[in-house]
Amino acid sequence: MVPPFSPILNRLLASLAGEDVSFSRMSDLIEKDTVLAGNLLHLVNSALYGRRGTVNSVRHAVSLLGIEKLRNAMLGMSVSRMWNKMRTPPSWSSAEFNLHSAATAVLSDLLAQRLPVLYAEGAFVAGLLHDVGRLIIAISLPAEYDRIRRLRQEGGRSRLECEEAVLGFTHPELSAEVVARWNLPGPIQTAVRYHHRVDLDHSARKPGEIPLSHVLDAADQFVNTIQFAGPADEGTLLDSALAESLELEATGVVLEEFHREFESMKPFFRG
Repeated sequence: MVPPFSPILNRLLASLAGEDVSFSRMSDLIEKDTVLAGNLLHLVNSALYGRRGTVNSVRHAVSLLGIEKLRNAMLGMSVSRMWNKMRTPPSWSSAEFNLHSAATAVLSDLLAQRLPVLYAEGAFVAGLLHDVGRLIIAISLPAEYDRIRRLRQEGGRSRLECEEAVLGFTHPELSAEVVARWNLPGPIQTAVRYHHRVDLDHSARKPGEIPLSHVLDAADQFVNTIQFAGPADEGTLLDSALAESLELEATGVVLEEFHREFESMKPFFRG
């Protein structure tokens, strides 16, 4: 169902599961992948980082980004490239899916950096993989996927309701199962599973701590609202209670940073 992982993607996923990843090992893996190496250098030399001199070395680029930014960028590029190799039905838009996933990942990460979020380090990956269940449905069950699309176009029902009616399960549930198969940490699995039903997420947390699913839901809704992924779903305006819990009224700076970062990364996520 999913193509074999590349060596670098295996290593990146292992790092999320708690294994140490050294800069030298990451540099070695990236240097062996000419496409990723070229994309990395292009990103580091983009307007996002505003460097005066040109960075020509993968090892220099790796040291400039730092392990977290590097991991996010390489995960995003690797996963997007893997998705693009999969055979999807004519009604599926790889570009729309990749851009939506990337935008949600970037915004989730920026929000998590500034809020008391449970397992904030998993925000980017949760955003990147939150809709993988939709892709799996489109690939494995193309006829059912088209039935879900037609039901939604008829109006009156949400995507989840249409999936329940046709399949008996929803894409967040399937996304969570895929993430679990990849042995990613429990908080990422939980966030992906409940990103459309945050009221069901009862993750154990400290007083005042925000579940990762809440941040993921807010980022997903915002990205839909501004139509990075095509026509926005009905009802995707941020719920006032959710916005208040995330203090979104004070995130103007975050959104400015989001636009800068996403614009720099966008070329790498087109279908």
